[in-house]
Amino acid sequence: MELQADRDGFMALPIAVLTVSDTRTEADDKSGKLLADRLQRAGHQLQDKVIVPDDIYQVRAVVSRWIADEAVKVVISTGGTGITGRDTSPEAVQPLLDMQIDGFGELFRQLSFEEIGSSTIQSRALGGVANGTLVFVLPGSSGACATAWDRILQPQLDLRTKPCNFVSLMPRLRE
Repeated sequence: MELQADRDGFMALPIAVLTVSDTRTEADDKSGKLLADRLQRAGHQLQDKVIVPDDIYQVRAVVSRWIADEAVKVVISTGGTGITGRDTSPEAVQPLLDMQIDGFGELFRQLSFEEIGSSTIQSRALGGVANGTLVFVLPGSSGACATAWDRILQPQLDLRTKPCNFVSLMPRLRE
């Protein structure tokens, strides 16, 4: 699927959102809704949105399906990044990655530290590339999702962000 920039230089990306939670439903999924709303307000397309339980294999199955789908260019998951026994989103996603974007998790925790202090150490947020698809694993709190979207993902998923952005690299992610 060939993506084209509009006349203002913006390129709308098809983005899938995954909420990982044993308790959330579509009615009370604040973090998934926040991500879906913000990405659409930014001009991107919500390609799919799914909620799955905190189960490593269910998370991996959904993310695997999306990274194999040519129509999905970005996957953002929320939930399951803590340090309890049920928090296995990083373990589910990491084996699928061809390359990890270490700076994503590092920057997320730095920005999060400004907001929640040392509690950010409990986050195992990560980013990477799988089959040419950008994949980001965020904490389950809506505040964390807002921080990640507003301060990292929105600018990096905008072709107009200079000096560089993820979108400009998309044609080369499968090299």
